[in-house]
Formats: sequence, C-alpha cells, structure tokens
Amino acid sequence: MKQAFIPAAAQLEFRDPTRVAALRQRLQALTADLDESITVMHVCGSHEQAIARFGLRSLFPPNLHVIMGPGCPVCVTDMPEVDEAVYLAQQGVTVVTFGDMFRVPGTVKSLAEAKAEGADVRIIYSPWEVVQIAHKQEGEVVFFATGFETTAVATAALVLAGPPKNLSILSSHKYIPPIMEIVAEMPHTEIQGFLAAGHAATITGWKIFERFVARHGIPVVIAGFEPLDILSALVQLVEIIRRGEQRVANAYPRCVEPEGNRNAQRALWKVFEPFSGVWRGIAYVPNGNLRLRPQYAWVDARERFDIRVSELLAGASPRLTQECICGNIMAGIATPRDCNLYGKECTPETPVGACMVSSEGTCKIWYEYGGHVVS
Repeated sequence: MKQAFIPAAAQLEFRDPTRVAALRQRLQALTADLDESITVMHVCGSHEQAIARFGLRSLFPPNLHVIMGPGCPVCVTDMPEVDEAVYLAQQGVTVVTFGDMFRVPGTVKSLAEAKAEGADVRIIYSPWEVVQIAHKQEGEVVFFATGFETTAVATAALVLAGPPKNLSILSSHKYIPPIMEIVAEMPHTEIQGFLAAGHAATITGWKIFERFVARHGIPVVIAGFEPLDILSALVQLVEIIRRGEQRVANAYPRCVEPEGNRNAQRALWKVFEPFSGVWRGIAYVPNGNLRLRPQYAWVDARERFDIRVSELLAGASPRLTQECICGNIMAGIATPRDCNLYGKECTPETPVGACMVSSEGTCKIWYEYGGHVVS
C-alpha cells in the first residue's frame, strides 16, 4: 500500500525556525531581569530526547535550567523487579518484554544475559504480540510489562480482552503523579515548575494536576514533543512563575483535554490498582506502582508462580551497578557528568545503569546527542 504524501510544510509546522526564534526571544525577555535562575523539571524521556535531538538547550537563556526528572519508566524499574523476570526465564518460562527492558541490569544479570545462557526471552513492540506468541505455544508465557499509564492502558486492554490461559502479566507499570509529589517534597528542592508529559495527559487529562498544584504551589504545564510544543510550554511556564501564579496550563490542546480519555481511564483502573513500591535508586513511592487487582489474580504472574528471587541472588558477586547514580539523575539532583562511570565503564555498548540502556534514559540521550565528552 502506498504511503500518503505529507507536504513538507505540514511536516515542519511544529519546527518552524521563525516561530522558534520568536519563542526564544520571548524566553530571553522573560528572564533578562532575573537575579536568580528559574529551575523547572520535565518528567518525560521523550521530552529529553526532543530537547537533545533539536539542540533546544542552546536556545534556553543561561538563567533558565530545564532538568529531566523521573520520566523514564524503564530506568525506575527496580532491580528486584528485573530479578523476578530473570528468575522466571531461568525456570523455563518464556519471558516477553519491550526492547528497552532487555538489557537493563538486575541485581545479578539482565534478561539479555539470561537469554545468552539459553533462556527464552523475546522482544516485542506491542502488547498484542504477546497474545500471538502465547497462542503459538503450549508452555507458559509471561509478559514483563513496563511503562507509565499510557502503556498500562494497553496492558489493561489485553487483560480485558481475555488473554490465552498460558499467558500471565508481571506488572512493573508505574504511575507518574505520585513521583511528582516526592520530588516536590524533597528537602531543598529548587523546582519552581513542571512540564508534564503530553501523552500521559491524553489519558489522565490535565485537571488531574490541579490537586498537586494546590498542595505544593508549583505550577504545571502540559507539553507536547515537537520543538515548538516544548518552547511554547516553557514560555507559558516561565510566565506563570514570573506572575506568581499557581495553576495548570495546557500547552498541548490538540491532544489533551481537561478530563482526558474516560474510556482509557475506566480500563486502566478496572484492571490495575495503585500500590507503594521502590522506584530504582530514587525512593519508596506511595501509590507509585500499578498492580493487577485481586480479581485478575489468574493472570498475575506473581500469583501464578512461586518466584524465589533469593535463589537467583545466592552467591551473587557485586556489580558496578552499585556505583551507578541513575537514581540521583532521575531525581534531578545530578547529571550524567556527575557519574564517575559515565562514558567510561558505562556506555550504550556496555551499560552499567538503566539510564544508559533505555532510549528514554538521560545518560543514553546525552551520550548519543553529543553529551558523551568526559574529562
């Protein structure tokens, strides 16, 4: 089938250099008279990708600091969660997961290392591929499901559709709003505003952040992922901060509505419930994880299998992972250049931490887009 022709003008609509220049000038004007810097955080790996890919930081005023927070779901998947998947793979279960998760180190090894030792570990691009795999074989298949609420909706749809009896879910899904609470409450935090992820907000809607703003007095602006999306959102956020306002603004109205996608929300909360757990290297996050509700225990891998991670860890040797500061990077209190491993022992070819594995990890993004120079 022939692909539809998209005019060049339409492709560049959100990358128009003239509009970029105007937004840059507006940011410069908004910060020109500041004695102190403004620091804002985005919580989305896709935002960091766009900022790095298009060189947007070179356009930011020197007294506007835009830092990445815990916006990479793979990066914040805790090592014991990876260990669970590795254990199942080594017990002869077919483990299926997304590509970013394949090489993320657990306490002892990654799924890639388990596969190299003979385990049946497969990479998929859509949860529905898991169903096809399960239909084609008699043995047990476990979907190691990761991602924020956008991906969790797809997993919920899979469960509601009635998966094959040999398919179960090992959920490592995460929920963004609670981690924003943690960052806002960190001692000595300098975050004055947040850019929220547009794709997550298409599910939750932008009004979900109103309670956060009311509690913490920190404004939130919903942002898309093209250069103009990000720059216009930053302009709105800085304007709100300068005026001393405490509110939510939607800079992605073509996709995000106040209440979000009600059907997707119903599916998400019908299948999942929030529960508390550790986000890798950051903190114990109340209600930051998503687990299957008790009525779906029949498709919950943690209920179906006796997962004895202690057997996997017995006699394990220490790894360089213990020296990784990915947690501090995800919390916005360090950058990749603060890590002694970055660009040396830790590269995309030989990743030590999850931030160098995932395409949404700060370390990998910086390394691939020119941030790999180390002294």
